[in-house]
Amino acid sequence: MHVVVLGAGYAGLTLTRLLEERLPDTAELTLINDEPDHLVQHELHRVIRRPELASAITVSLPAVLERATVRIAHVEEIDRESRTISLSSGTLSYDVAAICLGAQTAYYGLEGVREHATPLKSLADAMAIRQRALEVFAQPDGHIVIGGAGLSGVQTAGELAVLAREERADVTITLLEQLESVAPAFPDNFQQAVRDALEAQGIEVRTGTAVLRADSERVVLESGERLPAAQFVWTGGIRGPDALSGERPAVESDLRLDERTFALGDAAAVTDADGEPVPASAQAAVREARTASTAIARVVTDELEAATATDSEQHVTDSGEHVADDGEEQTETPESFSFDSPGWLVSVGDDAVAQLGPAVVTGRTAKALKTTVGLGYLSAIGGLENASGRAYREFIADRVRDWSER
Repeated sequence: MHVVVLGAGYAGLTLTRLLEERLPDTAELTLINDEPDHLVQHELHRVIRRPELASAITVSLPAVLERATVRIAHVEEIDRESRTISLSSGTLSYDVAAICLGAQTAYYGLEGVREHATPLKSLADAMAIRQRALEVFAQPDGHIVIGGAGLSGVQTAGELAVLAREERADVTITLLEQLESVAPAFPDNFQQAVRDALEAQGIEVRTGTAVLRADSERVVLESGERLPAAQFVWTGGIRGPDALSGERPAVESDLRLDERTFALGDAAAVTDADGEPVPASAQAAVREARTASTAIARVVTDELEAATATDSEQHVTDSGEHVADDGEEQTETPESFSFDSPGWLVSVGDDAVAQLGPAVVTGRTAKALKTTVGLGYLSAIGGLENASGRAYREFIADRVRDWSER
Protein backbone atom coordinates (compact mmCIF):
# COMPACT_ATOMS: atom_id res chain seq x y z
CA MET A 1 0.00 0.00 0.00
CA HIS A 2 1.34 3.39 -1.03
CA VAL A 3 0.04 6.50 0.76
CA VAL A 4 0.96 9.85 -0.79
CA VAL A 5 0.57 13.26 0.85
CA LEU A 6 0.67 16.20 -1.54
CA GLY A 7 1.94 19.39 0.04
CA ALA A 8 3.84 20.11 3.28
CA GLY A 9 1.93 23.05 4.67
CA TYR A 10 0.11 22.90 8.00
CA ALA A 11 -2.24 20.13 6.88
CA GLY A 12 0.31 18.11 4.90
CA LEU A 13 3.15 18.08 7.42
CA THR A 14 0.86 17.39 10.38
CA LEU A 15 -0.82 14.57 8.48
CA THR A 16 2.48 13.01 7.41
CA ARG A 17 3.84 13.00 10.95
CA LEU A 18 0.66 11.40 12.26
CA LEU A 19 0.68 8.76 9.50
CA GLU A 20 4.27 7.89 10.36
CA GLU A 21 2.90 6.76 13.72
CA ARG A 22 -0.41 5.25 12.61
CA LEU A 23 0.23 3.41 9.36
CA PRO A 24 1.19 -0.28 9.47
CA ASP A 25 4.90 -0.91 8.99
CA THR A 26 4.30 -2.52 5.61
CA ALA A 27 2.68 0.63 4.16
CA GLU A 28 4.81 3.02 2.11
CA LEU A 29 4.49 6.76 2.83
CA THR A 30 5.62 9.56 0.49
CA LEU A 31 5.41 13.33 0.99
CA ILE A 32 5.53 15.50 -2.15
CA ASN A 33 6.41 19.18 -1.79
CA ASP A 34 7.84 21.79 -4.12
CA GLU A 35 10.33 22.95 -1.48
CA PRO A 36 12.54 20.94 0.92
CA ASP A 37 11.25 22.99 3.86
CA HIS A 38 7.99 23.66 5.68
CA LEU A 39 7.15 27.37 5.98
CA VAL A 40 5.57 28.61 9.20
CA GLN A 41 3.15 30.77 7.25
CA HIS A 42 1.54 32.56 10.20
CA GLU A 43 4.91 34.18 10.97
CA LEU A 44 5.77 35.12 7.37
CA HIS A 45 4.75 38.76 7.80
CA ARG A 46 7.56 39.20 10.37
CA VAL A 47 10.19 38.75 7.65
CA ILE A 48 9.07 42.05 6.12
CA ARG A 49 10.56 43.83 9.11
CA ARG A 50 13.06 41.22 10.29
CA PRO A 51 14.57 39.39 7.29
CA GLU A 52 16.92 37.50 9.59
CA LEU A 53 13.89 35.49 10.72
CA ALA A 54 13.64 33.73 7.35
CA SER A 55 15.64 30.76 8.56
CA ALA A 56 13.75 30.66 11.85
CA ILE A 57 10.37 30.11 10.18
CA THR A 58 11.49 27.38 7.79
CA VAL A 59 11.71 23.81 9.02
CA SER A 60 13.61 21.14 7.09
CA LEU A 61 11.24 18.32 6.15
CA PRO A 62 13.83 15.54 6.45
CA ALA A 63 14.76 16.88 9.89
CA VAL A 64 11.24 16.41 11.31
CA LEU A 65 10.22 13.23 9.45
CA GLU A 66 11.45 9.76 10.33
CA ARG A 67 9.71 7.32 8.04
CA ALA A 68 8.24 9.18 5.08
CA THR A 69 10.10 9.56 1.81
CA VAL A 70 10.31 13.25 0.88
CA ARG A 71 10.17 13.99 -2.84
CA ILE A 72 10.75 17.55 -4.07
CA ALA A 73 8.55 18.21 -7.09
CA HIS A 74 5.69 20.36 -8.33
CA VAL A 75 2.31 18.63 -8.55
CA GLU A 76 0.88 19.24 -12.01
CA GLU A 77 -2.15 16.98 -12.24
CA ILE A 78 -4.05 14.40 -10.19
CA ASP A 79 -5.91 11.58 -11.95
CA ARG A 80 -8.18 10.04 -9.35
CA GLU A 81 -9.57 7.45 -11.74
CA SER A 82 -6.19 5.89 -12.45
CA ARG A 83 -4.75 6.96 -9.07
CA THR A 84 -1.75 8.63 -10.63
CA ILE A 85 -0.09 11.98 -9.97
CA SER A 86 1.77 13.90 -12.65
CA LEU A 87 4.80 15.66 -11.19
CA SER A 88 7.40 18.01 -12.63
CA SER A 89 9.81 15.09 -12.23
CA GLY A 90 7.68 12.20 -13.47
CA THR A 91 4.59 10.20 -12.53
CA LEU A 92 3.66 8.59 -9.24
CA SER A 93 0.93 6.08 -8.46
CA TYR A 94 -0.95 5.83 -5.18
CA ASP A 95 -3.36 3.65 -3.27
CA VAL A 96 -4.46 6.45 -0.96
CA ALA A 97 -3.73 10.15 -1.43
CA ALA A 98 -4.27 13.31 0.60
CA ILE A 99 -4.35 16.62 -1.27
CA CYS A 100 -2.89 19.27 1.04
CA LEU A 101 -1.53 21.69 -1.56
CA GLY A 102 -2.78 24.84 0.11
CA ALA A 103 -4.22 27.80 -1.75
CA GLN A 104 -2.89 30.37 -4.19
CA THR A 105 -3.53 34.10 -4.29
CA ALA A 106 -6.72 35.01 -6.15
CA TYR A 107 -6.72 38.12 -8.33
CA TYR A 108 -10.29 37.75 -9.60
CA GLY A 109 -9.38 38.97 -13.07
CA LEU A 110 -8.87 42.54 -11.82
CA GLU A 111 -6.95 44.44 -14.46
CA GLY A 112 -3.30 45.02 -13.60
CA VAL A 113 -3.48 43.63 -10.06
CA ARG A 114 -1.50 40.45 -10.75
CA GLU A 115 1.10 42.44 -12.67
CA HIS A 116 1.56 45.32 -10.25
CA ALA A 117 0.84 43.93 -6.80
CA THR A 118 2.98 41.69 -4.60
CA PRO A 119 1.23 38.85 -2.73
CA LEU A 120 2.42 37.40 0.58
CA LYS A 121 2.69 33.64 0.13
CA SER A 122 6.44 32.95 0.25
CA LEU A 123 9.72 34.15 1.71
CA ALA A 124 10.53 35.70 -1.67
CA ASP A 125 7.30 37.70 -1.48
CA ALA A 126 8.11 38.96 2.02
CA MET A 127 11.60 40.01 0.93
CA ALA A 128 10.19 41.75 -2.16
CA ILE A 129 7.66 43.65 -0.04
CA ARG A 130 10.43 44.77 2.31
CA GLN A 131 12.76 45.86 -0.48
CA ARG A 132 10.09 47.88 -2.27
CA ALA A 133 8.97 49.47 1.01
CA LEU A 134 12.51 50.66 1.73
CA GLU A 135 12.61 52.23 -1.75
CA VAL A 136 9.28 53.96 -1.13
CA PHE A 137 10.51 55.24 2.24
CA ALA A 138 13.24 57.11 0.39
CA GLN A 139 10.67 58.96 -1.71
CA PRO A 140 8.94 62.16 -0.63
CA ASP A 141 5.28 61.63 0.22
CA GLY A 142 5.31 57.88 -0.48
CA HIS A 143 2.07 55.88 -0.57
CA ILE A 144 1.69 52.15 0.18
CA VAL A 145 -1.62 50.38 -0.46
CA ILE A 146 -2.60 46.94 0.84
CA GLY A 147 -5.62 45.33 -0.79
CA GLY A 148 -7.53 42.93 1.46
CA ALA A 149 -8.02 43.26 5.22
CA GLY A 150 -8.18 39.65 6.25
CA LEU A 151 -5.61 38.53 8.82
CA SER A 152 -2.77 38.44 6.29
CA GLY A 153 -3.48 41.99 5.12
CA VAL A 154 -3.79 43.23 8.71
CA GLN A 155 -0.44 41.71 9.69
CA THR A 156 1.29 43.04 6.58
CA ALA A 157 0.01 46.56 7.19
CA GLY A 158 1.15 46.40 10.80
CA GLU A 159 4.68 45.31 9.90
CA LEU A 160 5.02 48.02 7.25
CA ALA A 161 3.82 50.69 9.67
CA VAL A 162 6.41 49.74 12.29
CA LEU A 163 9.14 49.40 9.67
CA ALA A 164 8.33 52.93 8.45
CA ARG A 165 8.69 54.28 11.97
CA GLU A 166 11.97 52.45 12.47
CA GLU A 167 13.26 53.97 9.23
CA ARG A 168 11.85 57.41 10.16
CA ALA A 169 9.94 57.46 6.91
CA ASP A 170 7.01 59.75 6.16
CA VAL A 171 4.64 57.49 4.24
CA THR A 172 0.92 56.89 4.00
CA ILE A 173 -0.19 53.28 4.48
CA THR A 174 -3.74 52.49 3.37
CA LEU A 175 -5.49 49.19 3.99
CA LEU A 176 -8.48 48.49 1.70
CA GLU A 177 -11.32 46.04 2.27
CA GLN A 178 -14.31 45.64 -0.03
CA LEU A 179 -16.53 44.35 2.79
CA GLU A 180 -17.78 46.55 5.60
CA SER A 181 -15.20 45.61 8.23
CA VAL A 182 -11.62 44.47 8.66
CA ALA A 183 -11.19 40.79 9.55
CA PRO A 184 -14.66 40.34 8.04
CA ALA A 185 -15.06 36.65 8.87
CA PHE A 186 -14.73 37.27 12.62
CA PRO A 187 -16.99 38.50 15.45
CA ASP A 188 -17.77 42.19 15.78
CA ASN A 189 -15.73 42.81 18.93
CA PHE A 190 -12.65 41.19 17.35
CA GLN A 191 -13.11 43.30 14.21
CA GLN A 192 -13.34 46.51 16.22
CA ALA A 193 -10.26 45.67 18.29
CA VAL A 194 -8.27 44.93 15.13
CA ARG A 195 -9.37 48.18 13.52
CA ASP A 196 -8.46 50.14 16.65
CA ALA A 197 -5.00 48.51 16.68
CA LEU A 198 -4.45 49.34 13.01
CA GLU A 199 -5.46 52.97 13.43
CA ALA A 200 -3.26 53.24 16.51
CA GLN A 201 -0.35 52.33 14.21
CA GLY A 202 -1.26 55.27 11.94
CA ILE A 203 -2.71 53.06 9.20
CA GLU A 204 -5.56 54.47 7.13
CA VAL A 205 -8.31 51.83 7.11
CA ARG A 206 -10.94 51.98 4.36
CA THR A 207 -13.71 49.40 4.39
CA GLY A 208 -16.53 49.07 1.87
CA THR A 209 -13.90 49.95 -0.74
CA ALA A 210 -13.33 47.65 -3.71
CA VAL A 211 -10.38 47.67 -6.10
CA LEU A 212 -11.21 47.90 -9.81
CA ARG A 213 -7.75 47.89 -11.39
CA ALA A 214 -4.13 48.88 -10.83
CA ASP A 215 -1.09 50.12 -12.70
CA SER A 216 2.48 50.95 -11.72
CA GLU A 217 1.51 54.25 -10.07
CA ARG A 218 -2.01 53.95 -8.70
CA VAL A 219 -4.88 51.78 -7.55
CA VAL A 220 -8.24 52.62 -9.09
CA LEU A 221 -11.30 51.93 -6.95
CA GLU A 222 -14.75 50.90 -8.14
CA SER A 223 -15.95 54.37 -7.13
CA GLY A 224 -13.59 55.83 -9.71
CA GLU A 225 -11.20 57.25 -7.10
CA ARG A 226 -7.52 56.92 -7.94
CA LEU A 227 -5.19 56.21 -5.05
CA PRO A 228 -1.47 56.89 -5.54
CA ALA A 229 0.44 53.68 -4.87
CA ALA A 230 4.21 53.56 -5.10
CA GLN A 231 3.82 50.09 -3.59
CA PHE A 232 0.81 47.77 -3.87
CA VAL A 233 0.47 44.59 -1.80
CA TRP A 234 -2.40 42.19 -2.54
CA THR A 235 -3.85 39.90 0.13
CA GLY A 236 -7.38 39.99 -1.26
CA GLY A 237 -8.34 36.34 -1.42
CA ILE A 238 -7.45 32.75 -2.26
CA ARG A 239 -8.09 30.18 -4.97
CA GLY A 240 -7.33 26.50 -5.27
CA PRO A 241 -3.97 25.05 -6.37
CA ASP A 242 -3.00 24.80 -10.03
CA ALA A 243 -3.15 21.00 -9.88
CA LEU A 244 -6.90 21.36 -9.20
CA SER A 245 -7.37 23.97 -11.97
CA GLY A 246 -7.59 26.74 -9.40
CA GLU A 247 -10.63 25.20 -7.73
CA ARG A 248 -11.10 24.39 -4.05
CA PRO A 249 -13.20 21.23 -4.21
CA ALA A 250 -16.00 20.87 -1.70
CA VAL A 251 -15.62 18.08 0.84
CA GLU A 252 -17.81 17.16 3.77
CA SER A 253 -16.77 16.23 7.27
CA ASP A 254 -15.10 12.97 6.19
CA LEU A 255 -12.71 15.07 4.04
CA ARG A 256 -13.08 12.63 1.12
CA LEU A 257 -13.17 13.34 -2.58
CA ASP A 258 -13.59 9.61 -3.07
CA GLU A 259 -12.86 6.45 -1.11
CA ARG A 260 -9.11 6.71 -1.77
CA THR A 261 -8.54 10.47 -2.08
CA PHE A 262 -8.81 13.06 0.68
CA ALA A 263 -8.62 16.86 0.44
CA LEU A 264 -7.95 19.14 3.40
CA GLY A 265 -6.44 22.42 4.48
CA ASP A 266 -6.78 25.51 2.30
CA ALA A 267 -6.85 23.35 -0.86
CA ALA A 268 -10.45 22.34 -0.08
CA ALA A 269 -13.70 24.02 0.86
CA VAL A 270 -14.61 21.99 3.94
CA THR A 271 -18.03 21.71 5.54
CA ASP A 272 -17.85 20.23 9.01
CA ALA A 273 -20.09 17.70 10.76
CA ASP A 274 -22.36 20.51 11.96
CA GLY A 275 -22.91 21.71 8.40
CA GLU A 276 -20.78 24.82 8.94
CA PRO A 277 -18.15 26.07 6.46
CA VAL A 278 -14.65 25.77 7.89
CA PRO A 279 -12.41 28.86 7.58
CA ALA A 280 -9.15 28.56 5.67
CA SER A 281 -6.73 28.76 8.58
CA ALA A 282 -3.74 27.04 10.12
CA GLN A 283 -5.68 25.77 13.14
CA ALA A 284 -8.39 24.25 10.93
CA ALA A 285 -5.78 22.58 8.70
CA VAL A 286 -3.98 21.00 11.66
CA ARG A 287 -7.20 19.68 13.14
CA GLU A 288 -8.41 18.36 9.78
CA ALA A 289 -5.13 16.48 9.49
CA ARG A 290 -5.89 14.62 12.71
CA THR A 291 -9.24 13.48 11.35
CA ALA A 292 -7.76 12.51 7.99
CA SER A 293 -4.92 10.54 9.62
CA THR A 294 -7.41 8.36 11.48
CA ALA A 295 -9.47 7.71 8.36
CA ILE A 296 -6.45 7.00 6.13
CA ALA A 297 -4.89 4.66 8.68
CA ARG A 298 -8.19 2.80 8.86
CA VAL A 299 -8.42 2.44 5.07
CA VAL A 300 -4.87 1.11 4.84
CA THR A 301 -5.14 -1.19 7.84
CA ASP A 302 -8.47 -2.65 6.73
CA GLU A 303 -7.19 -3.34 3.22
CA LEU A 304 -3.97 -4.92 4.42
CA GLU A 305 -5.88 -7.07 6.91
CA ALA A 306 -8.36 -8.07 4.21
CA ALA A 307 -5.52 -9.07 1.92
CA THR A 308 -3.93 -11.11 4.70
CA ALA A 309 -7.27 -12.75 5.50
CA THR A 310 -7.81 -13.61 1.84
CA ASP A 311 -4.39 -15.20 1.63
CA SER A 312 -5.07 -17.19 4.81
CA GLU A 313 -8.51 -18.26 3.59
CA GLN A 314 -7.06 -19.39 0.29
CA HIS A 315 -4.42 -21.41 2.12
CA VAL A 316 -6.98 -23.06 4.40
CA THR A 317 -9.39 -23.78 1.54
CA ASP A 318 -6.63 -25.34 -0.51
CA SER A 319 -5.91 -27.72 2.40
CA GLY A 320 -9.52 -28.92 2.38
CA GLU A 321 -10.62 -27.34 5.68
CA HIS A 322 -13.90 -25.45 6.17
CA VAL A 323 -13.77 -21.68 6.71
CA ALA A 324 -16.65 -20.14 8.63
CA ASP A 325 -18.12 -16.89 7.29
CA ASP A 326 -21.12 -15.13 8.77
CA GLY A 327 -21.59 -13.24 5.51
CA GLU A 328 -21.64 -9.82 7.17
CA GLU A 329 -19.21 -7.09 6.17
CA GLN A 330 -17.75 -5.34 9.19
CA THR A 331 -17.55 -1.58 8.63
CA GLU A 332 -16.89 1.44 10.81
CA THR A 333 -18.38 4.87 10.57
CA PRO A 334 -15.84 7.20 8.89
CA GLU A 335 -14.18 9.73 11.16
CA SER A 336 -15.85 13.12 10.78
CA PHE A 337 -14.49 16.58 11.36
CA SER A 338 -16.08 19.26 13.55
CA PHE A 339 -14.51 22.70 13.87
CA ASP A 340 -14.93 24.69 17.05
CA SER A 341 -12.16 27.25 17.28
CA PRO A 342 -10.73 27.97 20.73
CA GLY A 343 -9.90 31.49 19.57
CA TRP A 344 -8.11 33.69 17.05
CA LEU A 345 -4.89 35.69 17.09
CA VAL A 346 -3.49 38.39 14.84
CA SER A 347 -0.37 40.55 15.06
CA VAL A 348 -0.65 44.27 14.33
CA GLY A 349 2.91 45.54 14.28
CA ASP A 350 4.19 45.32 17.85
CA ASP A 351 0.65 44.86 19.13
CA ALA A 352 -1.67 41.87 18.88
CA VAL A 353 -5.36 41.06 19.19
CA ALA A 354 -6.63 37.77 20.58
CA GLN A 355 -10.13 36.38 20.91
CA LEU A 356 -10.74 33.69 23.50
CA GLY A 357 -14.37 32.65 23.48
CA PRO A 358 -16.41 35.87 23.68
CA ALA A 359 -13.55 37.89 25.20
CA VAL A 360 -11.07 39.99 23.21
CA VAL A 361 -7.68 40.98 24.63
CA THR A 362 -4.85 43.10 23.27
CA GLY A 363 -1.38 44.21 24.31
CA ARG A 364 0.98 42.03 26.32
CA THR A 365 -1.58 39.31 27.00
CA ALA A 366 -2.37 38.88 23.31
CA LYS A 367 1.31 38.95 22.36
CA ALA A 368 2.12 36.31 24.96
CA LEU A 369 -0.68 34.12 23.64
CA LYS A 370 0.60 34.42 20.07
CA THR A 371 4.09 33.51 21.23
CA THR A 372 2.76 30.45 23.05
CA VAL A 373 0.84 29.31 19.98
CA GLY A 374 3.91 29.70 17.77
CA LEU A 375 6.13 27.70 20.09
CA GLY A 376 3.41 25.09 20.57
CA TYR A 377 3.10 24.55 16.84
CA LEU A 378 6.86 24.20 16.36
CA SER A 379 6.95 21.71 19.20
CA ALA A 380 4.10 19.72 17.64
CA ILE A 381 5.94 19.32 14.33
CA GLY A 382 9.31 18.67 15.92
CA GLY A 383 10.69 22.05 14.85
CA LEU A 384 11.94 23.05 18.28
CA GLU A 385 14.68 20.45 18.06
CA ASN A 386 16.42 21.87 14.97
CA ALA A 387 18.25 25.09 14.11
CA SER A 388 15.03 26.82 13.04
CA GLY A 389 13.46 26.10 16.39
CA ARG A 390 16.48 27.43 18.26
CA ALA A 391 16.44 30.62 16.17
CA TYR A 392 12.73 31.05 16.82
CA ARG A 393 13.25 30.62 20.56
CA GLU A 394 15.98 33.27 20.49
CA PHE A 395 13.64 35.60 18.61
CA ILE A 396 10.92 35.03 21.20
CA ALA A 397 13.40 35.67 24.05
CA ASP A 398 14.37 38.98 22.44
CA ARG A 399 10.71 39.99 22.19
CA VAL A 400 10.07 39.08 25.82
CA ARG A 401 13.03 41.24 26.89
CA ASP A 402 11.71 44.11 24.74
CA TRP A 403 8.27 43.89 26.30
CA SER A 404 9.63 43.72 29.86
CA GLU A 405 11.72 46.84 29.30
CA ARG A 406 8.82 48.99 28.13
